[in-house]
Amino acid sequence: MTRHGSMALVLVALTASASGRAAAQAPTTDSLRLDDLYAAAQLHDPRTRELAIRESQTALRLRTIANELLPAVSATSYEQYQSVVTSFPGAVGRPGQSLLHDTFDANVQLTQTLFDPSRGAREGVERAQLARNQADVLTALYTTRQQVNAAFFQVAELSARHEAVRAAITDLEAQAQVADARVRNGTALTSELSTVRAELLRRRQDDEQILADRDAAMRVLADLTGVSFRTNAPVALPSLERFVAESRAVDSVRSRPEFARFARSRELLTRQSEVLETQLKPRVSAFLRGGAGRPGLNILNTTIQQYWIAGVQLQWTPLDWGHAARDREALALERGVVDAEAQAFADALRRETTSDLTTIDRLQRTLASDDEIVTLREQIVRETAARFREGEVTAAQYVDRQTDLLSARITRAQHRVELAQARANYLTTLGVQVH
Repeated sequence: MTRHGSMALVLVALTASASGRAAAQAPTTDSLRLDDLYAAAQLHDPRTRELAIRESQTALRLRTIANELLPAVSATSYEQYQSVVTSFPGAVGRPGQSLLHDTFDANVQLTQTLFDPSRGAREGVERAQLARNQADVLTALYTTRQQVNAAFFQVAELSARHEAVRAAITDLEAQAQVADARVRNGTALTSELSTVRAELLRRRQDDEQILADRDAAMRVLADLTGVSFRTNAPVALPSLERFVAESRAVDSVRSRPEFARFARSRELLTRQSEVLETQLKPRVSAFLRGGAGRPGLNILNTTIQQYWIAGVQLQWTPLDWGHAARDREALALERGVVDAEAQAFADALRRETTSDLTTIDRLQRTLASDDEIVTLREQIVRETAARFREGEVTAAQYVDRQTDLLSARITRAQHRVELAQARANYLTTLGVQVH
């Protein structure tokens, strides 16, 4: 499917969804998926309604142009008095005659356009303007993807932190039972239990803060998409490796909707230039005028007369002193401006994607070592827990080792989210659609 065909499908989908959304209540979802959130955010954006509005405006303008093929009806009337009129000398034995001082005329005229070279060109301008307006809307709607990325990955990061902290809390709860048993058996001091309980309370406070921050981020996401989420809705990190690899293999930077907007701007300038070319071409119309006057067509008849006139009219301006040519040249210069803006935008995107790719490559290397670090920290905690149960290490020493493990797990989770976000930002920068 061509890019133009894809845009048409997007426009139809957005318009149809927007027209029926007003009567529907906000849907509820049980999980957070990035591709679904992209679509929901675009449909929820009030600017989607502009698509239908722009189509209606264009339909009205095209109907006005089409109605030019229908006969135009006009009516005029006047009555006047002349202080001086023409007189005709009479013949021998006959008096002279003069025209009337007071005259009037009332008529109705029908004008039918037979040939107007500008009509098709003006229709082309209206359709090109609609395409440009639609591209403007899609470009504006695309900006919501970055906002969705920011909110979605904030929720993902906080959810990952919550899971790591909950795992630490579960482990501390188990060790608190061990410390409590040792205190009751007289093999440990009360301070051992207090140390574990204090750390447990601190971790629970941290978890409450994380959940509050996640709830705020989810409210932002719900506001962007118009979708209600369960408080504990799981986050499905997108698998974007294939899309990133495919995009790196080819120059896909021109997939952004801004480039469709640039193309529609060029098309509009071309259609406007075609209208200017028709200004120097002749226009032909037929007319029929009927009415009554005194005098009528016979100016010597002083009675009220009915009359009609029919004919063909030619309008032609073969010389405009270069006005149309200069206007076309100005449009050509404007096209150059559009080309320059498109090239500058493409260069900016390439520079931005270079940073994204550097981040992706760094995080991919980092995650490999993160897994090893977590594995080693887990081994240390298992050994320390065993020694803690045997009374060989203090609670403070165990808490330190457990804190190290928590930090390693959080760091790994953050790097996973950051990698997914870097990939999503890279594809968003390129304008690549993911599914």
